[in-house]
This record gives sequence, structure tokens and C-alpha cells, in this order.
Amino acid sequence: MNFYTRKWIKPEDLNPNGSLFGGTLLRWIDEEAVIYAIVQLGNPNIVTKYISEINFVSSARTGDIIEMGIEAIDFGRTSLTMRCEVRNKITRKTILSIDKLVFVNLNEEGTPTPHGKTEIHYNYLGIEPDKRD
Repeated sequence: MNFYTRKWIKPEDLNPNGSLFGGTLLRWIDEEAVIYAIVQLGNPNIVTKYISEINFVSSARTGDIIEMGIEAIDFGRTSLTMRCEVRNKITRKTILSIDKLVFVNLNEEGTPTPHGKTEIHYNYLGIEPDKRD
């Protein structure tokens, strides 16, 4: 799993207990995952279909830096399934894990439509994978 997205926890991200608010973290995860799906499927019309059990393992506090890792695990006919792990950047301690996030590819009318993809591509910047640093 690659960890590309990082967030710095600020006071406005906290719940009344002084730890990271779960709803804020889930919003960040959903946003990052849909961006990943859009890039992979080449279509901006993607929706969240399903998120499996969410396992909050630990928390984060003001000043912590967290990182989100998202990995594609399955391509369906109209969907893309991923898994996610969020961890503390410094301690590497897992904060949250989600086994399945399913996103569906839609056409312009909002109907699920086949995407024709069968594997992950890493050509995000127009650079072939073996040419990256």
C-alpha cells in the first residue's frame, strides 16, 4: 500500500474529547478514495457505493501528522474496490483500517456503466512506472 496523502491535525478537526473526530477522518478518506477512483477509471462521474466495517484502532491529536493509504484490490464490471489504512506518520501506529470501499462508475445520466479497466495504472504524470524515481 502506498501512503501519499498526509494531513496535519488541527484544533478544528477534533471532537469534544480532544482527539480526531471520526467523521472528519471519514470525509477525508472518502474524498481521497474517490479521487483515486476517478484517476484510475478516467471518469469524473464516480460515486461511493459501499464502505465496510470501519476499525478505529487508535486516535490522533492536535499536531499529529497522519497519512492515508489507499490500495485498489478488485475491478468489477462497473466498480472499483479499494482498502484503506490511516496511520500516524511519525509513530507508524495504525489509526484506522477499512477493508472495502466500493466506488461505481456512472455515465452522464447517472447509470452504472462498465469502465473496461482490469488493472491499476500508475501513469499519473505521463511517466511510465519504470521511469519514476
